[in-house]
Amino acid sequence: MTALVIDNIGLLVTGEPELGEGTLGLVRDAALVIEGDTVAAIERAGAAGDERLDAAGRCVIPGFVDSHTHLVFGGDRAEEFAARMAGRRYEAGGIRSTVAATRAATDDELRARLAGFVAELHAQGTTTFEVKSGYGLSVRDEERILRLAREVTDEVTFLGAHVVPADYADPSGDPGTGADAYVDLVVGEMLEACAPHAKWIDAFCERGAFTAEQSRRVLEAGAAAGLGVRVHGNQLGEGDGVRLAVELGAASVDHCTFLDDADVAALAGSDTVATVLPGVEFSTRQPYPDVRRLLEAGVTVALASDCNPGSSFTSSMPFCIAVAVRDMGMTPAEAVWASTAGGAAALRRTDVGAIRPGGPADLVLLDAPSHVHLAYRPGVPLVARVWKDGEAVAGA
Repeated sequence: MTALVIDNIGLLVTGEPELGEGTLGLVRDAALVIEGDTVAAIERAGAAGDERLDAAGRCVIPGFVDSHTHLVFGGDRAEEFAARMAGRRYEAGGIRSTVAATRAATDDELRARLAGFVAELHAQGTTTFEVKSGYGLSVRDEERILRLAREVTDEVTFLGAHVVPADYADPSGDPGTGADAYVDLVVGEMLEACAPHAKWIDAFCERGAFTAEQSRRVLEAGAAAGLGVRVHGNQLGEGDGVRLAVELGAASVDHCTFLDDADVAALAGSDTVATVLPGVEFSTRQPYPDVRRLLEAGVTVALASDCNPGSSFTSSMPFCIAVAVRDMGMTPAEAVWASTAGGAAALRRTDVGAIRPGGPADLVLLDAPSHVHLAYRPGVPLVARVWKDGEAVAGA
C-alpha cells in the first residue's frame, strides 16, 4: 500500500492528550504517515514514505465534526434575516415557510443543493456531519428528506417534531388538528416510514413548538423504534428541554442558550453533551450561551453550525469557533476541542474527532502555524487542504 507522509508539520493537533501536550495533545515538528484511509503513524518530521507533502511548518488538526445541521431544504429566508437585523424578534414560526418551499422542490433539486452544502462543509474542514429532517412535516416529505440525507451521511436524524405544520395548526380545535394530533402522526405513520433511514430521533422542546410531554412521546417512541435520542432545548427561554434530555439519556441537547442552575447541574451529572450553536445567536441577536459556566461545571460541550435557512445559515465551523471564543467565553483550545472531539461525543462516536494511529485519516491542513489562528484571524480562509478517510476532498 502506498504511504503518504505529510511532513514538516509545525504543530499537530491530535485531540488525544496522551499523544502530546495539553488537552489537545499537541505534537510539534511532526509527520503523519497515511496508509489508505488510516493514520498509520505519528512520527518526527523527516519520516519516509512513498509520497510526501510538505506542510511547510503549518498546523494540522482533526477534521471538524459538525453534529447539528439541517441541510435538506428548499428556498431561503433572506428577507426574514433582514427583518431581524432591522429589529424583529426571532420566533420558530418561520420554519413553516421553509416547509412549503421544501415540499414544492423535487428530489433532484434537493439532492443538488445538498451536494453543494456538502462541498461547502468539506472546503471549510468538516469531515463528519449530521443532517436532520424537519422541513417536510408530512410522512412523504420527512421520509424523502431522510432518504436523501442518508446518501451523504450515516448521521441522520428524524426531526418530524420540529414545529406543528400549518395544515395541523387549526386554532378552532377541530378533531384531527392541533399539536397533539400532529404528534399522533409523528409517533405513528411518520415514524414507521422514517425510522429505516434514520439513526437518531429529535424533538424541538420549546415554546412555539412542542411541550415537554409532547416531546417525551416523540422521543420515547423513537427510542422504542431503535433510534438514539437528541433534543432541541432551551433556545428561546428557560424550559424543560435540558432536563428531559438528561432524563431520557439523550446523546446531546442542542442550543442551551437559557439555562438555570438545575439545568447545569443535570448536565454535569450526566453523559449528555451540551451542544452550543454560535451561528444562531449571531443570526438572531439572542444572548450567547455562557459556555464558561458549563465548562467549569464539568459539562461536555460540543460546537456545531446548525446550518439552516432561518436562524443560522452558515456551514463554517471556523466561523463558529471564532464567535465562540469572542462571545461565549471559550479559549481557542476549548473551541477546537468542542468542534472535533466534542462533536464526536455528541454523536457518540469514538472513531472521529481526533488524529490517532489506527484511526481514520480525517485531517485538515491549515494555512496557519497553529489552531489559534482559527479565532485570531476570523473570516480568513485558512483551510488549505482536507482529507476524508485519506482521500483529498478539498484544497489543491
